[in-house]
Amino acid sequence: MKTATIPISERPFAAFDIDGTLIRWQLYHAVADALARAGHIDKQAYQAIQEARMDWKRRTGPEAFKSYEQQLVNAYNKLITRINIGQFEQATQAVFDEYKDQAYTYTRDLIKSLKAKNYLLFAISNSQTEIVKKIASYYEFDDCVGSDYERQDSRFTGQVSLHLTDKDMVLKQLAAKHRASYKQSVAIGDSASDIPMLQFVEQPIAFNPEKKLFDHAVKQEWPLVIERKNTIYKLEISHGKYILA
Repeated sequence: MKTATIPISERPFAAFDIDGTLIRWQLYHAVADALARAGHIDKQAYQAIQEARMDWKRRTGPEAFKSYEQQLVNAYNKLITRINIGQFEQATQAVFDEYKDQAYTYTRDLIKSLKAKNYLLFAISNSQTEIVKKIASYYEFDDCVGSDYERQDSRFTGQVSLHLTDKDMVLKQLAAKHRASYKQSVAIGDSASDIPMLQFVEQPIAFNPEKKLFDHAVKQEWPLVIERKNTIYKLEISHGKYILA
């Protein structure tokens, strides 16, 4: 007896954040580091970025990571028009080669499990489309969306399309494009920018959540998953309280 093939219009989908959720570091930051090592970022500007990163690593304040990230974004946006596409692609390839297997066990295994259940897999990230596509292809996602840096000839124009605040709309477009079913839909993310995407699905998962996402997830009684060293902790609501699943 043949197993019935699920029509594409009935396939459920799962959406994954990439940076800090699948891959253990921020790909956007890793590309900037690769460009700095190649001598494409001003040394003084990069020193300021490194100092801000150390402030975050020392946990000097609740907004230390945002301060570091903003310095990185400012330096990167100034840099992008000064390099050619070839230099950029060398950096993204170096980052892919270094980080592609530095994945969290939980999310890596979740990808395999959902793929076996015939889910459509979508990757949504604020890292550059070029590196997101490489990671998405490596893990056999069905589609992906990243930040688009406009190109003109062999250079970047400086125009960029980010999706930090509209991941739900991006996910809606992907679901429509693939005629996916919302039934049993899944999304997993680690930061506040993932909240719209998580609210959009039936089965949200807050993974190693930052404070704002954690607080929101608790209010919504979403499952929490923490991966620390070689142990995975799954917390689910039971009678109004989180228990270890």
